[in-house]
Amino acid sequence: MVAFASLRRLSLPVVAILAISACRTPPPATTPVPAAPPAVVPAVSVREDSVRRPAVVFADGWRFAKNEPATFAEHGMVSSNAPLASSAGADIMKMGGNAVDAAVATGFALAVVWPEAGNIGGGGYMVIQMADGRREVVDYREVAPLAGSRDMYLKPDGTTDGSIIGWRSSGVPGAVAGLVAAQAKYGKLTRAQVMAPAIRMARDGFLVDSGLFTSVTRSRALIARFAGKEVFLPRDSVLAIGSTFRQPALARTLDAIARDGADVYYRGWIADSIAAEEKRGGGIITKADLAKYTARWREPLVWTYRDYTLVGMPPSSSGGVTMAETMNILEHEAHMPSFGSVAYLHLLGSAYQRAFIDRNSKLADPDFYPVPTAQLASKTYARGLFNAIDRTHATPTPAVTQQMVEGLHTTHYSVVDGDGSAVATTTTLNNSWGSGVYLASVGFMMNDQMDDFAVQPGKPNMFGLVQGEANKIEPGKRMLSAMSPTVVLDAQGRVQMVAGAAGGPRIISATSQVILNVIEFGMPLADAMRAPRMHNQALPDELRLETNGYPATTIDSLRAMGHSVAFLGGIANVNAIRRVPGGWHGVSEPRAFGAAIGY
Repeated sequence: MVAFASLRRLSLPVVAILAISACRTPPPATTPVPAAPPAVVPAVSVREDSVRRPAVVFADGWRFAKNEPATFAEHGMVSSNAPLASSAGADIMKMGGNAVDAAVATGFALAVVWPEAGNIGGGGYMVIQMADGRREVVDYREVAPLAGSRDMYLKPDGTTDGSIIGWRSSGVPGAVAGLVAAQAKYGKLTRAQVMAPAIRMARDGFLVDSGLFTSVTRSRALIARFAGKEVFLPRDSVLAIGSTFRQPALARTLDAIARDGADVYYRGWIADSIAAEEKRGGGIITKADLAKYTARWREPLVWTYRDYTLVGMPPSSSGGVTMAETMNILEHEAHMPSFGSVAYLHLLGSAYQRAFIDRNSKLADPDFYPVPTAQLASKTYARGLFNAIDRTHATPTPAVTQQMVEGLHTTHYSVVDGDGSAVATTTTLNNSWGSGVYLASVGFMMNDQMDDFAVQPGKPNMFGLVQGEANKIEPGKRMLSAMSPTVVLDAQGRVQMVAGAAGGPRIISATSQVILNVIEFGMPLADAMRAPRMHNQALPDELRLETNGYPATTIDSLRAMGHSVAFLGGIANVNAIRRVPGGWHGVSEPRAFGAAIGY
């Protein structure tokens, strides 16, 4: 049986809601499985002192209620931002595929039904934890083209241009290389079987729902500047809700990859098409760039927190190191302050601040820069940072007048199978709809990942991150990322949680907070996902809180301690899974679109 959560959508007329139920949502040939009873003791153990804490209370006026049900499934589960993509992954497991097969099927399906971030024109990271103990990570981050250079976006007046929109903003894509490599090494089914759902949806189409409609509407001006206008804005109108959306060029591309593997993308006719369109548009990605690209198998970054083991991404992602450093700082607090309290927000914000200072100055592609990963992820180093936190006053970092950009930008999906294997995958075009460039001959959007380099070292990028020379542009180099796909194991080595997020640097804070909410405060997954979030990335020197998430008295106290407090409508977009007795709970981001679907 398949279980699926209700979908969150923006307010639309009834006809739109009817259309929603018919499109990205799986067909009603399956039976919903009820959520596990609230009284069930979670299979993820929590600290004894947290069990004795008073129940967590959300602030009055907070947008989400507690004690909402999660999706329950006995065998396997996929949680993603697109119901049809989650359904594709679940169906692959029902066919006999494992978590890696399902993750790859979900990834290619997202390229079809979630084109603003799901992609084959970008890149990402995958954490694989097999039930037999094998673990590995795939780094398929984009790289700078061979024609890239440190100051390529710098103008004579000292400003920058071209790193966010248009042909020159794209790095060499890695998504196809990474997905194909992961499935070949760990999958059980054939590549053709795993890619069949994506090919079918691209060729035969799917019904446009409010998620796609809203995304195209929001980015209409960007899409209209390039060839995607003819596809996503037919007759100068946004794709109509309830209409069937077909993508024949993308179907042809996916079919070729299913048949011939990654080689056709990086050395065959697809590479020829990408290079030709890049040249016509003024881009700098060549066929030599594509032929040179390789996905990197790396040793996972593994750290512990309390009685748990966490498996995450090493550099070129900053996610694992920054999460490990933050959690190592917090672990030195024997008795964590109550959730949402002034003391907790100050401690958590101070830990993020210190970890982000190191993130922005010391992390980069390890093939180009000697990253001190062991030091930054060590508990000894964290103890020094913990001891230096002033419990009564905020420690300032230099002020930067830069606003963080809102948006999803990225997408994460979590997968577990019936054997207990797990995959956490985060993939991105960077900004929503990437560079805006649509390659008509092959049917997909291109990324704008070059802005994730220190385009102008010492100056903020679109996310307000101020990065140094370690992350300068160099040919063939992977740009630093905040993506944080993470698997959590218990003391016996069993998968307990799978989590990750979209949202630029807020990925790190949101992913770690969902995990902390479960481990430290004993929240069920649905509450852990709905709890208010905070963010501190050192620069800008601000605590960012979700609007209405915390009482006014708490905010006043934080300001009295010297914190600059600002507000965001939502912090990141998490998709997570948690083990419970008899199966799994899955929750897709309540602040956005998506579904957790299992069987």
